[in-house]
Amino acid sequence: MNSLKLPAWMSIFSNKAIAAPVLIIMMLAMMVLPLPAFVLDIFFSFNIALAIIVLLTSLYTVKPLDFMVFPTVLLVSTMLRLSLNVASTRVVLTEGHTGPDAAGKVIEAFGHFLIGGNYTVGIVVFVILTIINFTVVTKGAGRIAEVGARFALDAMPGKQMAIDADLNAGLIAEQEARRRRTEVAQEAEFYGAMDGASKYVRGDAVAGIMVTIINVVGGLIVGMVQHDLDFATALKNYTLLAIGDGLVAQIPSLIISTAAGVVVSRVASDQDIGGQLIGQLFAKPQVLYITGGIVGGMGIIPGMPHVAFLLLAGVLIGGGYVLTKKSEIVAPPEEQAPQQATTPEMEEATWQDILPVDTLGLEVGYRLIPLVDKGQGGELLRRIKGIRKKFAQEVGFLSPPVHIRDNLELKPSAYKIALKGVEVGTGEAFPGQYLAINPGMVTGNLPGVITTDPAFGLPAVWIDAAMREQAQGMGYTVVDAGTVIATHLNHLITSHAAELLGRHEVQQLIDHLAKETPKLVEELVPKLLPLSILQKVLQNLLIEGVHIRDMRTIIETLSEHAMHTQDANELTTYVRISLGRAIVQQIFPSTNELTVMTLDNRLERLLMQALQTNGADGAGIEPGLADTLASQTEAAAQHQEQMGLTPVLLVPGPLRALLSRFLRRTLPQLKVLSQAELPETKTIKVTSLVGGQL
Repeated sequence: MNSLKLPAWMSIFSNKAIAAPVLIIMMLAMMVLPLPAFVLDIFFSFNIALAIIVLLTSLYTVKPLDFMVFPTVLLVSTMLRLSLNVASTRVVLTEGHTGPDAAGKVIEAFGHFLIGGNYTVGIVVFVILTIINFTVVTKGAGRIAEVGARFALDAMPGKQMAIDADLNAGLIAEQEARRRRTEVAQEAEFYGAMDGASKYVRGDAVAGIMVTIINVVGGLIVGMVQHDLDFATALKNYTLLAIGDGLVAQIPSLIISTAAGVVVSRVASDQDIGGQLIGQLFAKPQVLYITGGIVGGMGIIPGMPHVAFLLLAGVLIGGGYVLTKKSEIVAPPEEQAPQQATTPEMEEATWQDILPVDTLGLEVGYRLIPLVDKGQGGELLRRIKGIRKKFAQEVGFLSPPVHIRDNLELKPSAYKIALKGVEVGTGEAFPGQYLAINPGMVTGNLPGVITTDPAFGLPAVWIDAAMREQAQGMGYTVVDAGTVIATHLNHLITSHAAELLGRHEVQQLIDHLAKETPKLVEELVPKLLPLSILQKVLQNLLIEGVHIRDMRTIIETLSEHAMHTQDANELTTYVRISLGRAIVQQIFPSTNELTVMTLDNRLERLLMQALQTNGADGAGIEPGLADTLASQTEAAAQHQEQMGLTPVLLVPGPLRALLSRFLRRTLPQLKVLSQAELPETKTIKVTSLVGGQL
């Protein structure tokens, strides 16, 4: 059956994008074109309905960004009320002499039923509503929006750094990081827009007072001069119409202002306002019992309204009783003491008593068990899976699984990371608290337990959850306990990648590559090169932080040179030259200018002589020369880091392996490149000269 196709002119109006221009044009038209009373009734009713919709939407939103269009709604609703004021003023002044229904039934209803037809009462009610809206609700909401905008802007760097930390730790993917960055920017823009939009509501309150006064004065002049009404009749007719018109506009304005206050004053949570009120205000039966007792005591005082107070006291005490019974039903029964187990007969030792050593192990204290217990949420388990996946995608092989177990010998909040049964990292993490890390540009100090970041050694402090936003606003990178452990684990896995690449992992890597290029693998392993030599070459690359994702290039290079040499170090040099573009891209992403350090010509000649005399092990470097080389390289590397650059030492090809091994222990962050590894398309900028003071 053919689908129904709308004509072109109808499809334009079916588009949601046409709604905003049509509404703006209608509001501008109401200021210019005269409207009959019936149309005014429709628009006034729509204005009230719109205000109620906005208020209910703000109450049911979970996050402020769920109602991101709210600043625009404030502007549109304010313009709608002002347009209705202009249109109703025209009708009041031209038709007000005919009676109280001259401007429509809605204004008449507000002028008669709400204030009883008494314009004095109407003036008092109108002034009170205006004062409440202008000096209380709108002023408070505007102040909160102003402070929220300032805090949101101040907290942006810390939130961005926290997102980058989660991304680098493998806890989130690039798409999720991009979404979070967009959300942070939108939050700052939202509070900034709310700060400006609150001025619309304040201006609307002032305009409402002025329009009402103008309507009363103008109505008296028009009624007495043009329609020959006496002063009392003109005052009654036009005042009732003006006050009714003002109340029709002021009540929706008060509702909109309340909605604005609700949106900007709520604290981030996964519940709406109603859920927070019920869950937090009426959650403790002790509070209801005490309040009911106080109200009941007031009810028995002579002269007090006994029925009202005692009835309310009964409701409160009854509510506390219901909550108490409900908590008893929900609470789990006490666990019975286990029966005394019989002592089994001691068995003989067997080979099954020899347990294999875990390649990667994580031991936690008992307070950290909820982080690794799948039955209790165990968010750290999900993060560890993300770490292994990110490691495989970036480095090029799948790390061994992390075996997790509790250790009662550790401190309750301590954890230990082991590599092949040997401890390589330890630290403490406090569930429910956050670690505020100082990246070096914070604006103040925070109260809490002073410590250091276990992964990178940066100064940090453990803070309560309530201070998270304040810490981010001061420039701290704030992470939870699970992220601290995950980041530490990711750092250790990356730095010990060479030790994680065992014979089993290399065989799996070869088998995976053989599925796509079986001939290429068969020609190399085991015909030209044993698996052990291939493992050593890959480990040499990983020791210096070179990723092995491009296994095809590595296998092709080894196949080309394996027939001439079986030395793993020489083969590593050939592979590094083939991977030169990838190595440089890894160190200098998105730039064609390579800022490097280099050796002084005299020092370079001395090192070449030592290499020719004593071989590539570097054992023959004179001790004084070795100390000078190490100290000057360290000073030059610190100078590079202070300029925000990665410390890279560019040396001739024969010296690269020697200097890399020699400087690795004292300067693990230093990258040593050979001139043969640099692509021809890159330009070199030398920032420091090592050995110039010899």
